[in-house]
Amino acid sequence: MRLSPYLTGATFIIAATGAFAQAPAPAAGATYRCVDDAGRSTYTNVREEMAGKKCAVVSREVSVVPAPPAAAPTTTQRPAAKQGGESGARVDAPTQRSRDGDRRRILEQELQNADKQLAEARRKLVEQEAIRSGDERNYQRVLDRLKPFQDDVRIGEENVSALKRELSNIR
Repeated sequence: MRLSPYLTGATFIIAATGAFAQAPAPAAGATYRCVDDAGRSTYTNVREEMAGKKCAVVSREVSVVPAPPAAAPTTTQRPAAKQGGESGARVDAPTQRSRDGDRRRILEQELQNADKQLAEARRKLVEQEAIRSGDERNYQRVLDRLKPFQDDVRIGEENVSALKRELSNIR
């Protein structure tokens, strides 16, 4: 029986691959753990770095994790300027009182605006509750129509209470 030249070549390649797979792997790509005279361990795969050290094959794969950065020296100074130009230094009392006063004034204005919005939302809800159209014989349709107005009132009440809480926290 005569084999085609392509089949003969394929058979040779398969046989050669099997022979190479059974051969021992060369140690050139291995990783070594080398201990120097001072007792420090280093890991390498470069033969030139192994000169004068006791080296042994570790494995074919070594996971290398960098050392943590050295701890910064502790000082009694505050950190340098933060973003926005603010420094870590304390603010003197008159400046802080001025800032607190400005903050209180802004929050009070926001509270007045939130009260107006809440009153407007309540007024619209009352108007919508008074309206009853003929196609709303099913009460669920009425509830669905009123839902956005009720949500506006709920959100307005939450805003007012949050602003009052914020105002009570100011010194």
